[in-house]
Amino acid sequence: MTDQEPQLADAAGLRARIDTDKPHSARFWNYFVGGKDHYEVDREIGDQIKEIFPGLVDVALTSRRFLGRAVRHLAGERGIRQFLDIGTGLPTADNTHEVAQRVAPDARIVYVDNDPLVLAHARALLTSTPEGRTAYIDADLYEPAAILEAAAHTLDLSRPVALMILNTLGHVADYDRARHLVADLMSRLPSGSYLVISDSTATSEGMIAASEAYNASGAVPYHVRGVEEIAGFFEGLDLVEPGIVQVTRWRPDSPGSVVDAYGGMGRKP
Repeated sequence: MTDQEPQLADAAGLRARIDTDKPHSARFWNYFVGGKDHYEVDREIGDQIKEIFPGLVDVALTSRRFLGRAVRHLAGERGIRQFLDIGTGLPTADNTHEVAQRVAPDARIVYVDNDPLVLAHARALLTSTPEGRTAYIDADLYEPAAILEAAAHTLDLSRPVALMILNTLGHVADYDRARHLVADLMSRLPSGSYLVISDSTATSEGMIAASEAYNASGAVPYHVRGVEEIAGFFEGLDLVEPGIVQVTRWRPDSPGSVVDAYGGMGRKP
């Protein structure tokens, strides 16, 4: 069952919102993980960055696998049945609802993104099990109150929710504002809720150079941060073991490689 299905009839309006002259992070990331929803401008900067720092492809792929492990842990071991995924990105394999509903068919998932291309493909995110529900909200991280108000049509906000913000917070240039936005969202969720964050980190010269090249391309800038700054988003929460670590080393299924991406999970007391 689905709620709040996006109004996709106005194809002309959606096309007008899609800027194909500049790279976009959702399309760029989709290119790196082997998707099909990108344009020449995204592939050009992607190929340029592969020359500068081939490791960014590993960051994209391993961050996606981190999402899967985190969602399986929450649904399987923590009993979480509600997920709020902000900065959804373009649909690929093993989206949040697919992973969660394999473990718990009654899980409910709300996706949030403001990219018109993601909106155009949002029906792929709304293929819920009969027992569960999915929804898509056309909004962004800067609107915590509006996001939660809309999400309440699908989620029961009196019960724990897993807030997922993966590879998104770098779009908020000011670190203090990014922390405030995360804290605002968590403050509106009940005790027993979880926060899951992963992001690229300024932990190598290659990653820093790749970030600078991407930001110089005309795309909306993306700011990579230090590990201690990633950890700061979890202030006031109880970290789930193994804490803030490289995404390949968070409860891995097999030994993980070294990547410039860190993530973690925290529980609201």
